[in-house]
Amino acid sequence: MAAKDTARHDGDSWDLASSVGATATAVAARRAMASKGPDPLIDDPYAEPLVRAVGVEAFIKMMDGEIELTDDDPAFTARRLAEGMAVRTRFFDTFFTDAAAAGVRQAVILAAGLDTRAYRLPWPSGTVVFEVDQPQVIEFKTRTLADLGANPSADRRAVAADLRDDWPMALRDKGFDTERPTAWIAEGLLGYLPPDAQDRLFDSITALSATGSRIGTGYVPDIHDRIANRGNEISERWQRLGLNLNWSELVYDGERNDAVEYLAGHGWRTTVRTTPELYSANGFEFPDAPSMVAFGDIRYVSAELP
Repeated sequence: MAAKDTARHDGDSWDLASSVGATATAVAARRAMASKGPDPLIDDPYAEPLVRAVGVEAFIKMMDGEIELTDDDPAFTARRLAEGMAVRTRFFDTFFTDAAAAGVRQAVILAAGLDTRAYRLPWPSGTVVFEVDQPQVIEFKTRTLADLGANPSADRRAVAADLRDDWPMALRDKGFDTERPTAWIAEGLLGYLPPDAQDRLFDSITALSATGSRIGTGYVPDIHDRIANRGNEISERWQRLGLNLNWSELVYDGERNDAVEYLAGHGWRTTVRTTPELYSANGFEFPDAPSMVAFGDIRYVSAELP
């Protein structure tokens, strides 16, 4: 199966082989690559079988080392792709384990995609993990992992809802408790929301959060301008691998509020780490590469509601 291209529009939906859904599969393929080898960088045993179940040929070949990724971009090699995903995965894994160590027993994964943290992290007894995503994405992952015999390591509750709609009500309907502190993550999400929806997302999280709640997220400043400048080059590289994705069509136009400033204005105490800082903290060299201009300036944010 080839990835299907779908330009964004209001009310659009997707599966894991189309539009932004295909980016979730790409992320899982990179997690699978980072989990391989005698010295794996992370441990996600479910990433590879999930990607195979989606069936996008280019992602499967990439995982299997059957596509030569090296070209004029030193960030676009198997090792560099694995390192970049290890940096990202470790940040959000640590965010959740730190929250759990602090006594937080309610977690929400927004735009969960093929995220498997509800299955692979060592959640303390009594932890409830909510996963929010498009209905067809939620159904596919739940069914595929059940067929694999995988069991969640927490009380996993799937919430089939679009983040542009009234997802807080859907969350409450699944038993979300607004009186309990919550650890929220929005990984690889903000740029794929319209600017006003990004603000509404943070407004809703704040309204639902008890004192002691936490947010982990990442964003690229001026992402649309960056994608506009380098998006065609990146899209052409992926198209050579058989992926019909136009990255510039996946990111919404328009000025958007800075995520850190917006959260601070809502009372959250924020900490920001740059991508080069996290590469260094993980013992990796930050690549000097064209593609990093578009995607390499991710600001990793952790915030707490004091």
